[in-house]
Amino acid sequence: MPSSSPTATTAHVNGASTSSGQSSSSSTATTKHVTPSSSNTATTSSSTSATNYGHPPNSSSKPPTASTSTSPSTTLPNHHAHSHNHHIHPHGTNSTHIVHHHHQQVLLLIAVQKCMLAPPEKGGIPSSLTVGPNISLILHQARNAPHPPLIIHVRNCGDIGDPDEPNTKGWELIHTPLTNEPIIDKMKNNAFAGTKLGEMIKPTDEIIVVGMQSDFCIRATCSAALGRGNEVLLVKGAHGTYERLEAFSQGLITPAETVEKEIEEELEEAGVLLLDMEDLPSIFNDR
Repeated sequence: MPSSSPTATTAHVNGASTSSGQSSSSSTATTKHVTPSSSNTATTSSSTSATNYGHPPNSSSKPPTASTSTSPSTTLPNHHAHSHNHHIHPHGTNSTHIVHHHHQQVLLLIAVQKCMLAPPEKGGIPSSLTVGPNISLILHQARNAPHPPLIIHVRNCGDIGDPDEPNTKGWELIHTPLTNEPIIDKMKNNAFAGTKLGEMIKPTDEIIVVGMQSDFCIRATCSAALGRGNEVLLVKGAHGTYERLEAFSQGLITPAETVEKEIEEELEEAGVLLLDMEDLPSIFNDR
């Protein structure tokens, strides 16, 4: 079921013409639609759309239950970075000043939708009973931080018949966005592709990423953000995926947990900082 967050007026940014004007049927929010320019409208073939995401059908809207993580904590970066700028004074003497760059933090919730976080036996990811509560806790912490980050909800729009087909139960967001929390509708793995997400997030911003699926949307969006110059933080235990059927392997299946760890290692090698749930009290504090 959706979160019991307050009813709000939500800025809704459509990433593709096929999803323009869509809103969650379960939401009590009044939605303001912002239609992107034609250059940003996505025309997506089946090879790049949500049909490749491997969702099983018959998802349920029942929310997951609480969970914990036991990994060691991580030293967080100082996003109030200091740089030394040299200024030339009229008399020709050099002086060095410390310049404080206060970068915006962004919490990016990717595909935190009912089809993904249903109980596993009803079509949700195998780790839904862990990932769902962890994401809820992270969102609560962000909303109640002394200086809350920009919170963006990215909603995947599947094709007809997919569990996340627009305006179906599985497509609905788990958490109702607040007034200042925009929704981005996407049709590709990379949430920056064909949407206005890149206009909302500056290359200097720090992005905290949670959601689904690890080997599709999470991998593609984190990689794109790194390419833009963003500092990217991925929270372990707050992203997940389905098991993977290996091609040309006589039915060999790789467990979802193994796939998730492979993606974490791949993204860490690329430059993403991995965080644990134990780091949560410090994630949204001034650093």
